[in-house]
Amino acid sequence: MFQNQRYLTSGVNASIPLELQLFLWSLIDQLPPERDYLQVFQLEPMGQMQSITHSSEQPSHRMTYVIPSDKPISAKLYAIDDGEHSTMLFASEY
Repeated sequence: MFQNQRYLTSGVNASIPLELQLFLWSLIDQLPPERDYLQVFQLEPMGQMQSITHSSEQPSHRMTYVIPSDKPISAKLYAIDDGEHSTMLFASEY
């Protein structure tokens, strides 16, 4: 899972800074090879910090990260692997 061509929606591209996009993909890359096809990222501002809760169901995974950010945002993102492509999108775009 997630070893194929990666894409993002135009909404994610316009709203999520590139360094944060790369960080989210790296969190998926750090998972063991048995990964759920659906990865969930909940982003929340914490002052000048960005809180990121990364979760998946099978196998169960949940981890929260806090990183510095000039403009922290609130959003829910999915990364979905359909077998041929991996796509990052806002939950509202699903």
